[in-house]
Amino acid sequence: MARSKLLSMLLLYPISRLYGLGVAVRNKMFEYGMLKQQEFDIPIVVVGNLAMGGTGKTPHVEYIVESLLGRYNVGVLSRGYKRATKGFVLATPQSRPEDIGDESYQIYRKFGPDITLAVCEKRTEGITKMREINPKLDIIILDDAFQHRYVKPWASVILTEYNRPVFMDKLLPYGRLRESPRALNRAEIVIVTKCPPGMKAMDYRLFEENLKLFPYQKLYFSRYNYGHLVPVFPEEAPDIPSLDARSTDTSVLVITGVANPKPFVRFLRRQKLKVKLKRFTDHHNFTSSDMEEISRLFDGLTAKRKFIVTTEKDAVRILNNPYFPHHLKKSIFYVPIKVEFIDRGEPDFTSGLEKTIRDSRLFKA
Repeated sequence: MARSKLLSMLLLYPISRLYGLGVAVRNKMFEYGMLKQQEFDIPIVVVGNLAMGGTGKTPHVEYIVESLLGRYNVGVLSRGYKRATKGFVLATPQSRPEDIGDESYQIYRKFGPDITLAVCEKRTEGITKMREINPKLDIIILDDAFQHRYVKPWASVILTEYNRPVFMDKLLPYGRLRESPRALNRAEIVIVTKCPPGMKAMDYRLFEENLKLFPYQKLYFSRYNYGHLVPVFPEEAPDIPSLDARSTDTSVLVITGVANPKPFVRFLRRQKLKVKLKRFTDHHNFTSSDMEEISRLFDGLTAKRKFIVTTEKDAVRILNNPYFPHHLKKSIFYVPIKVEFIDRGEPDFTSGLEKTIRDSRLFKA
């Protein structure tokens, strides 16, 4: 193990340094105006991270959308990672995950006609077209666009995961960071996500000291609330099992295709369930052979009571997958998650975000 780590450092660390140099040069080109940023006259809020995936962007985007609906005409723009389409695509009731990406599809399923959602690789083009389609838009959330600097945001919200904070990580490919932790200086708001229960004052202080934020930056802490099981195929599932039953003879096959399934698996194991995990890569497109393997694994579970559990993001891909075995449709469920901000006696996250937007509006005026 030590030798493998040494080899990894010798091979990857120099590449990591070169990568960091390239990112730093690109950022300086934006700062000096050699690469141009486009400004818009409505609030643009960027939600992103410095690490590669797994920080919980989609649930936090959903939280922001839900907290602003009713007072704003909200738009959401993403690049639509791993979609089969190109260019600008507006989400409609006929859209599928392959049209707009699984994360965008998940958001659209929740909010539908209450928001304007689109995907586009070029965010400036996407914002312009969204406003042409819906002139009433008065705020747009850019999902995963912190490194896409051609748009100048009114507010940037950066996520870092509790168990893998940016100050304990390294640049790609030696680590998981797309930018140096110093890039946090560009953000107005930083959120430490997936916090465990029972955090103590010392835990908060550790992050405050190591993140080294400026006084004008706001720091929040959030965690996940897991809901009750929801059938992936509602018309096929006459009975919905409970995770609270804590039966000693219950097994679950857990299917994940997310960047970091550990918090999700830990939650299920806390329910005293016998967990069999089948892990796929992030945004995995399930093939026919994948489905055959899932069927074999499920048939191999020997408990009296058994079912399949997956994440909300995976559920949207499984729902639209033609290879999923029909006989398993009654047995597969997902666990919805909601973001909850930890109350530390300060103004809540939504108030802090709206204040940042108001301050930015005054600055632009």
